[in-house]
Amino acid sequence: MYEVSTEQSFSAAHYLRNYNGACENLHGHNWKVRVTVRTEVLDSIGLAIDFKILKKNLKDLLDTLDHTCINETVFTESYGNPSSENLSKYLFIEMRKRLSPDFPDLEIGRVDVWETPGNCASYYE
Repeated sequence: MYEVSTEQSFSAAHYLRNYNGACENLHGHNWKVRVTVRTEVLDSIGLAIDFKILKKNLKDLLDTLDHTCINETVFTESYGNPSSENLSKYLFIEMRKRLSPDFPDLEIGRVDVWETPGNCASYYE
């Protein structure tokens, strides 16, 4: 099995609903995201996926969140609280939607989200 990862950052605000503490107030983070993809099959030149394709797909996705309040863009009350855990799952699902049509042998292995240095939440299946 091969794994390929890329990391990017974005800035966004959020607040945690029903949280007893300062995080229930609107505040921002410089989030860091790592997406790892896996495959058993390499293409004809020995790549799992071109890094520029993986980076572009992640950048395009993160651009939809950059400098927003993610409670108002993605995490409406029906979707859930915008915790790092839920954000990692959301990004996992969205990256799978973006890559699956063109890369059927590739799977999203894991998405890691840091809301601050040293504090990371991950989602994988």
